[in-house]
Amino acid sequence: MMCAGAWAEQTTAPAAPVSPITMLEDKYLNSIQLLQNRFRIDHEVDEITMLFFREYGTAPMVLVRPDGSKIFQSDDHPEGVEWYDDATYDMVKITRPMPGPWQAVGQMLPGSRVMVVSDVQLVAEPLPDLMFSGEIIKLKAHLTNAGKPIEYNEFRDVVELTVEFLSTNNPNFTNFGADSQLVARYEDNGMGMDEYPNDGVFTGQFNLDITEGQWKPVYRVYTPMYTREEVKEPLVLHPNPIIMSVQNDTGDGRHRLHIDVNRELVDINSLLVDGKIRYPNGDVQSFSITDNAPQAREHEILNIEYGVFRVKVTAYGSTIDGRDFILDVPEFSFLSEEPELAALDEGTITDAEMAEPVASGENSLPDILMAPLDETLVEPPAEQSLWPSILLANGLLLIVGGLVIWLTLGRKPSGQSTGIKFKLSMPRIKFSKAKGKTDASSDA
Repeated sequence: MMCAGAWAEQTTAPAAPVSPITMLEDKYLNSIQLLQNRFRIDHEVDEITMLFFREYGTAPMVLVRPDGSKIFQSDDHPEGVEWYDDATYDMVKITRPMPGPWQAVGQMLPGSRVMVVSDVQLVAEPLPDLMFSGEIIKLKAHLTNAGKPIEYNEFRDVVELTVEFLSTNNPNFTNFGADSQLVARYEDNGMGMDEYPNDGVFTGQFNLDITEGQWKPVYRVYTPMYTREEVKEPLVLHPNPIIMSVQNDTGDGRHRLHIDVNRELVDINSLLVDGKIRYPNGDVQSFSITDNAPQAREHEILNIEYGVFRVKVTAYGSTIDGRDFILDVPEFSFLSEEPELAALDEGTITDAEMAEPVASGENSLPDILMAPLDETLVEPPAEQSLWPSILLANGLLLIVGGLVIWLTLGRKPSGQSTGIKFKLSMPRIKFSKAKGKTDASSDA
């Protein structure tokens, strides 16, 4: 059991004095009113966790016991005292605290009260019965302390609120053996899907981009001193209900994208589509389909490039039980091939087709492959007509060479050898008998 008290001003007449320490009513169970930063801890309290909110960046508070001894954040705390300090608050946990009036010394926020943390819980909207893999869900929640709402906006900086999905490891589902998945954080900061900051209403954005299967939700409340955990009943996450297919270009230069749904779970008439197409060359085109019709949605894509087309869409609609949803659909891709390559793939020749007879006069690849070799193919007529030209050219070369040799021959005196000698333009030495001299001359 946990009670609290506070100092009160003496307002009674002197004849009937009243103790300056007054017990607080149950409405102060979540906090203790401060009178000059003083408060009372009842003798029946076995353990107490208190929060002191102060100015940003100021020094931690100092606690003064009823006997005048002090507890500093920087001291080696005695047994039974735990202290956590942050930029805007101090959280102190005391086991078997000294009963009586305590005092908190420091720059407390104006109008602040010492908050007694007893049993903080997250009270959240329940998850839908029918959910899909890839769905984005918005749910609200608020915090309670000992079953009563917490009215301090500053408390959002003290706690962290998360939702985690644990696999039930049921072999009948796809997520058998899957790791735990953090799917949501509750915030009260006016960001994302949260509507108003610091209004005490926490908003959780559930991003269920996880494998379909059977999961067990676990809600956790983290504080610097302890963690509260609540495990919910298992639920089934259904596969993404959006079904996408494509009809490739049939000759008109367009692909046709078809978008349908699992009609046992989704109302097809409510389906809206917003998406983007990435072409093989990197260009991106946005498109939207807002028709309300019982037929599957269709969108034409110009076949201006060959290669891989990628389609990413977000779907909006309603389940069969009337709940609106937002779905992040996995990327869909398809290949657009060039006509020549496609024709070659489709027209692969089999052994049976090669053995089939072909009508005379038709030119086909099997005929050429199976026909016997012909002499005309070995030695084309064009090559035979080259021989006369080659012989004529060689004869002319021989005639020209003979003339050159004949012109360069010299005549020799009788009785000497008639061997062929070539004249070189080198000096020739002549001897004269009469004068005994030698003369050097050159033959022309």
